Amino acid sequence: MRIVGLRGVLCLAAAGLSMPAPAQSPPAQSPPVALPLATVQTEPLLVSADLRDGIDLSGDWHYSIDPYRSGIAGFHGEAPDRGQQRYLDIDVRQAMAADNRTLYEFDMAHSPVARLPGAWLAATPELRHYQGLVWYQRTFTAPADRKGRVFLRFGAANYATVVYLNGQPLGRHEGGFTPFAFEATRLLRDGENQITIGVDSAATPTTVPPPVTDWENYGGVTREIRLVQTPATYVDTAWVRLTRDGKLAVDAHLDGPAAANAPVRLTIADLKLDLAGKTDAAGNWRATMAAPRALVRWSPEQPKLYDVTLSSGEDRWRDRIGFRTVERRGADILLNGKPVFLRGISMHEEEIGANPARIITPANARALLGEIKEGLHGNYVRLSHYPHSEVMTRAADELGLLVWSEVPVYWMVAWGNTQTLATARNMLAENILRDRNRASIAIWSVANETPVSDARNAFLRQLIADVRALDDTRLVSAALLVERDRAAKVPTMAMADPLAADLDVLAINTYNGWYTGDRLADLPGSVWQIPDDKPLIFSEFGADAKAGFHSPEKMQKFSEEFQAEFYRKTLEMADRVPTLRGMSPWILKDFRSPRRQNPDFQIGWNRKGLISETGERKQAFAVLADYYARKAAVAGR
Repeated sequence: MRIVGLRGVLCLAAAGLSMPAPAQSPPAQSPPVALPLATVQTEPLLVSADLRDGIDLSGDWHYSIDPYRSGIAGFHGEAPDRGQQRYLDIDVRQAMAADNRTLYEFDMAHSPVARLPGAWLAATPELRHYQGLVWYQRTFTAPADRKGRVFLRFGAANYATVVYLNGQPLGRHEGGFTPFAFEATRLLRDGENQITIGVDSAATPTTVPPPVTDWENYGGVTREIRLVQTPATYVDTAWVRLTRDGKLAVDAHLDGPAAANAPVRLTIADLKLDLAGKTDAAGNWRATMAAPRALVRWSPEQPKLYDVTLSSGEDRWRDRIGFRTVERRGADILLNGKPVFLRGISMHEEEIGANPARIITPANARALLGEIKEGLHGNYVRLSHYPHSEVMTRAADELGLLVWSEVPVYWMVAWGNTQTLATARNMLAENILRDRNRASIAIWSVANETPVSDARNAFLRQLIADVRALDDTRLVSAALLVERDRAAKVPTMAMADPLAADLDVLAINTYNGWYTGDRLADLPGSVWQIPDDKPLIFSEFGADAKAGFHSPEKMQKFSEEFQAEFYRKTLEMADRVPTLRGMSPWILKDFRSPRRQNPDFQIGWNRKGLISETGERKQAFAVLADYYARKAAVAGR
């Protein structure tokens, strides 16, 4: 069944980015129509569109900063002056040379160039800390033999995006980490076409996430842009999975004039599976069947993937899918019916290197995840604190790493704002609908470190209900806060969060010994008062260390020795928690954080990584790797 309501209400006014009509239309074009400030967005899902035929629009784009958003509105909030409308389909130099009454205060065709995808902070030093609106523009040649329909599909752009094609408004999107697509069939012309993208990175108290953060914002177009071609009627979404009762199930939706009562066929050649069916009047198809005896279940030890196709009419949808089950039984997490301990680490979407720009290629993804799988002997990764690129989740499928995937709902969220809730629901839906076919995804997380209140509880319970409506095959969690008993002689923490009753997996971030005055020697004796009927994950713990800084005698904070000892004592503590079923320490790699400015150790970097930003392993890396190797050996017996 296709969920349309959860596609969300998108409102870019909060981020300062609406889509006005130009004050004066370009020559020989129909006047563009302004979209309302708030609308139910029902743009296509195009699930697994990264595997469809198309044109990659990566490469050089002209850009122009717009710090006062003059391309969005004038001095008094009116439609922007024509001289500021960077999306116009016009030769600025020619127009100004032809008539001295003409004024344009932009010229996108001769503006500086940046490579996309990639955050603008790496394009030039002047943009290192820029937050606001940036316009991008390039031309491309449309396929001469195109038939059917054409879409512009964006992997992600942070945060609010407005798109014009040949000077006409195409669509807009709010959210920095999930894909979106707009149909371009009507506006696409033969030969050369102009595309203009406005991306506003600014956060407000009502955006998701809010302004308060501890990592780099990375504004810009950070994931692939592609021109995707489909037949007139095509498979917009398909979800093929193994149910907990051992059956293969498929849900699919066709979009187009021939979607109703259309024949469809699911094929998995390696399993000799060929299942035919017919959509209903709304273009939906749902079917179940017994799993073939030859099916090999996906696991970290054997990450088996199958080529899956779903055909209907002229369209042939495809994906690579692994089949496994994930469930909870008491305090255990079960993978394929067997208890599993999640040996993992948290990770930001930031490639290894001295000047990252959130460019996640398959090679960059494998370099990061390989440190976890091979270096740390891990089987799990927490992708924090937002949905990571589908390049990353596909790499996790291939390598065999279970994934915690979450939306950027953390800290100072506007819990009582209905638009903020609508935005969060839309992000959650886009994340789940994109990645439901990824075998690696085991846990959907709805929040991180959110203080308890009635408004917060209602907000997050709505997100939890959405997860269960969209995907009943995975577990739901959130990283919760705990209360500390200040009178206790040893570190004593209690989980008093009412949301615990709504979750499948409990998760706690703990930094005792780093952000507290506790001696490291006291950590193993910590007391955790938590429910005993659900699995617990230490979703974060960690301490900073600057690679190469040593203080072996005093074990000063920021030394490799302190970080290593912190890990030893925290792992001793972890071994004494009976319901602990996994951990994802903070964090794999040092990451950019403008709020961290100690000139001796940080200078804009959070140093809690087990490897430096350039990939140098610190002493604590070996501590965790040895611990996980022992855990893996015990599990293998």
